[in-house]
Amino acid sequence: MAELSTRERILEATAQLYRRQGMSATGLKQISTAAQAPFGSIYHHFPGGKESISVEVIRREGVRYGDFVGIQLADTDPATGIPRLFENAGILMESQGYSEACSIETIALEVASTNELLRTETAVVFEDWLSQLARWFGQLDITEQQSRDLAMCTLTALEGAFVLCRALRSTDPLVAAGHGVQSAVVAALTPA
Repeated sequence: MAELSTRERILEATAQLYRRQGMSATGLKQISTAAQAPFGSIYHHFPGGKESISVEVIRREGVRYGDFVGIQLADTDPATGIPRLFENAGILMESQGYSEACSIETIALEVASTNELLRTETAVVFEDWLSQLARWFGQLDITEQQSRDLAMCTLTALEGAFVLCRALRSTDPLVAAGHGVQSAVVAALTPA
């Protein structure tokens, strides 16, 4: 495997630090150290500093998480498989000692009221994820609006459960959220 470029090391280190401790708690010197890169290389590769790095990390992490979830969705029946998806997320989170979660969620919470550029970047990622989920739910015999609603329900339940899991050091919130979303799927499939 080829050695990562300095730019790639900076992005990888930043993404990992954001997943573990959030954007606000991550400083440029810490990024430089974690990336094993000279401090000046940060501004060489990212003239806009932390905001420039953050934009790229949001975009890359959005694709990475989207691809990761997409692989799991491909092998799952949307009518019955939601609880297992949430349980798998809990298993992964537990295996990481509850130290990592969705960096997009963390950044969105930190910047929603203070940085319009980064807020917009996180919104683009969330919209992409919602579109992917809505297409997945579109396999069911439901309306387009119901698919969108189930996508919104799934994403909000998942992201909220991540926060509770980290705080409680338990996968119970993900298990409960998965069953809650599954109930919403059953309700959408049940004729009125």
